[in-house]
Amino acid sequence: MQKISFQGERGAYSEDAAISFFGNSEMLPLPTFSEVIESTENNITQYSVLPIENSLEGSVGESYDLLLSTKLAVVGEIYYRVRHCLIGFDKIENVDTVYSHPQALGQCRKLIQNHKLKTIPAYDTAGSVKIIKELGKKNICCIASKRASEIHGVPIIIEGIEDNSNNYTRFLVLSQNKAKDGDKTSIIFSVKHEAGTLFRILKEFNEYKINLTKIESRPNKSTPWEYNFYVDFDGNEYDSKISEMLEKISKQCVFLKVLGSYKKAKLA
Repeated sequence: MQKISFQGERGAYSEDAAISFFGNSEMLPLPTFSEVIESTENNITQYSVLPIENSLEGSVGESYDLLLSTKLAVVGEIYYRVRHCLIGFDKIENVDTVYSHPQALGQCRKLIQNHKLKTIPAYDTAGSVKIIKELGKKNICCIASKRASEIHGVPIIIEGIEDNSNNYTRFLVLSQNKAKDGDKTSIIFSVKHEAGTLFRILKEFNEYKINLTKIESRPNKSTPWEYNFYVDFDGNEYDSKISEMLEKISKQCVFLKVLGSYKKAKLA
């Protein structure tokens, strides 16, 4: 049976997303994103699942930074509908403190503000259920999934507490071996810190009539005020038109890394 690593405790949204993609597979929970990647790099698992962005709270910077350093290839993506639950041992009127991952706290601001709850960041949504269970206090609660509530045996106070029902997290699936049949490609590149350099790269996409689906900049940690650009676009890196364009833009880049081509996911 194939083995998949994810960050967090059992019942984390990353595990739920991995199950939706892989079905009946062995899941390995790990404390950090870097350990998730290392497990696949070291052949402990065959695949890693990383959250990359949320439709409400934006990008997950640590995941983007790991894409730069890892030798793994992106072989799939998942759009997972996030439905948050308030979990605890008493009614909402009797709680004053809420634990969860910062992303989840940000996605449930309205409820937190309306009830004047003190927020305490946790390493993981499912982990926050484990924390309040161990503390055993009635005045505390947490935000996590329904499945996390069931796994850890802590009741749900309210379901569906996210500010916006259009709450999706996009995950990337990584492996040591590239996929061959994808219709979407992700790359990272950097350019010289000169006027017009980024424009010339983007102009090539336009001239080759290649549809960009995302562009994201992240600071280059080795050089202040310079940036790496993360780009997703339609097409397969092995297609002649795509490979020709990549070859052309690589000559204008300081560096270019093709993360992989994979099948586009659909919103559930």
